[in-house]
Amino acid sequence: MEKIWLEHYPDNIPTDIDADHYASLVDIFEQSVQKYADRVAFINMGAQMTFKELDQYSRQFAAYLQQQGLKQGDAVAIMMPNLLQNPVTIFGVLRAGLTVVNVNPLYTARELKHQLNDSNAKAIIIVENFAHTLDKVIKDTQVSQVYLTRLGDMLPAPKRWIVNLVVKHIKKMVPAFSLPGSRSLMEAINSGKNMSYQRPEVKGSDIAFLQYTGGTTGVSKGAMLTHRNLVANLQQISVILEPVIEPGQELVVTALPLYHIFALVANCLTFVKYGCRNLLITNPRDMPGFVKELGKYPFTVLTGVNTLFNGLLNTPGFKELDFSNFKFALGGGMAVQRPVAERWAKVTGHVLLEGYGLTECSPVVSINYPTITDEYNGSIGMPVPSTEIRLLDDSGNEVAVGEPGEMHVRGPQVMKGYLNRDEATSEVLNDGWLATGDIAKVDELGRFYIVDRKKDMILVSGFNVFPNEIEEVAAMHDGVAEVAALGVPSESTGEAVKLFVVKKDPALTEDELIAHCRKHLTNYKVPRQVEFRTELPKTNVGKILRRELKG
Repeated sequence: MEKIWLEHYPDNIPTDIDADHYASLVDIFEQSVQKYADRVAFINMGAQMTFKELDQYSRQFAAYLQQQGLKQGDAVAIMMPNLLQNPVTIFGVLRAGLTVVNVNPLYTARELKHQLNDSNAKAIIIVENFAHTLDKVIKDTQVSQVYLTRLGDMLPAPKRWIVNLVVKHIKKMVPAFSLPGSRSLMEAINSGKNMSYQRPEVKGSDIAFLQYTGGTTGVSKGAMLTHRNLVANLQQISVILEPVIEPGQELVVTALPLYHIFALVANCLTFVKYGCRNLLITNPRDMPGFVKELGKYPFTVLTGVNTLFNGLLNTPGFKELDFSNFKFALGGGMAVQRPVAERWAKVTGHVLLEGYGLTECSPVVSINYPTITDEYNGSIGMPVPSTEIRLLDDSGNEVAVGEPGEMHVRGPQVMKGYLNRDEATSEVLNDGWLATGDIAKVDELGRFYIVDRKKDMILVSGFNVFPNEIEEVAAMHDGVAEVAALGVPSESTGEAVKLFVVKKDPALTEDELIAHCRKHLTNYKVPRQVEFRTELPKTNVGKILRRELKG
C-alpha cells in the first residue's frame, strides 16, 4: 500500500507543502488584512465587517489584553456562538501572543469547569446568555478576567439596541448571573484604541489553540495545536482549493460553530487567508431562518456535516435558492450519507465533497479533490499534500489494498500532544504517527474509505461522545445499579446515545433517567433511549461488554 495515492494526485496539485512558509497564523492574518483591507471579511445578522475593521478591532483587543498582566502563552477561553465578536476575539487573542481555548457555549457547569481547569485558562470571553453557567464554577477555577458581550454588541445602532433588548427582556434568553469584576468586551476593545500594541514574537512551536476533544479514548483532553500545525494545514487546504477558488471573491457559509475545529480552520482561517467573505450563521437549528439568510447572498462555498445538509434539503425554500454562483459543498465531522449526497447534487447541481479529519490533525487529513471529483463516491478522498496514511492490522503490519486496518497519520498538521497528558499522548503518537482509532481501507485509485471505529466512540452530528462520560453521569442517579452507553443509528444525527441499565430502584423510568442526564450533559450527549435489563454482559473480570449489547 506504499503511498498508493501519490500516482493518482491531480496534475495541478503538488505532493508536498512548505509548513514553514509563514512563521505563524499571525503572519498570515496580518498579510491578509492589509491586502484585502477594503473587502468584507464577515457578515452576521445583516451586518458587515471589513478586513480593515477586523484588523483594527482585533489589534485593539490584543493591546488591551497585553496590559492586563497576561503572559505570552497564557490560555484565554472563548465561549460564544457564531457572532462578529468571535473572529475579533480569536485573532485578538492570537495577536497578543496568547492561546485560544474554544469552548462550546452549551456546556453544562461540570463540563465548563473541567475545560477551564484543565487548560488553566486565565481569562474568558463569554456571551451573557451563558454567563450563568460560568457563575456556578468560576470560584473553582483560575479564571481572573471575564469579558462579557451580548449577541447584538457588534451590530450597528439601532439594530444593536433592538437585538439586545429582545434577547434579554422579551425572549428572556439571559438567565440571571453574578460575576463581580467582569468587564464589557466592547469597552475593552474600545479602550485598546489608546493603548500601544507590542507585536509578540510568535514561533511556529507556540501553541495557537487548545482544542478539546475526547481524542480516540477517554475524557475530554486538550489537543495542543501549534501555529506550525495550523499553518501547515492551511497550506495543505490552500493548494487543493486554489484551482477552484478566487481570492477576494468567494462567499463561504459558516453554519457550523467556530468553536468546532472544522469550521475554525476550513471556514474562518482558510477564507481569511484568501480575503473572502464569511457568512456567520448564529443559529443554524432555525432552518427556515437559515434558508432565508442564504437567499440574501450569492454564496459560493458551504461546509457542514451530514445532518446540516439533510436538514437544508428538507427545508421549504432551499430548492428554490439561486445556486448559479455555488461551487461546492464540503462535508466533514461525520460520514456523509449517500442518499443525502446524491440528493444534494440533484438539487444544487454540484457535488457534495467529503473529507476526513480529526482535532488532533488540525484537522484535515484527506479530501476528495474538487478538480477530479464530479460525483459522490463514498470515500474520504486522498491524503492532503505532505501527509502519509498507513493502515495497520492488530499486529502492526500494513494491510493490503482493499483490506481494513487502523488508520495512522503522519504529517506537519499532527498535534504536539495532549496538554499535561503524557500517557494519553504516547498511546496515540509514535514516531510522528498518530493512531486515529478509525478503521479504513484504500482502493486501487488511492482513495480511502472509513469502515468503522476501533473504539466505542459515538459520533453525534459530528461531535465525539464517549460512553465513559455518559455512563458516569447516568450512574450518579441513585436508581441505577449498572449502566452501559453505546451509539445506535439515528436518521437525524447519524448516531444517538442509548443506555442499557440495570435498575437499583424498581420505580426508575426512562423519562426520569433521561431528565437526570439532561441536567449534567450538553444536549447532543443526552441519551435518547433507555433499555432496562436484568443484567449486562461482562468479561470474567467484570468489565461490561458494550459490543455484545450491540448484537
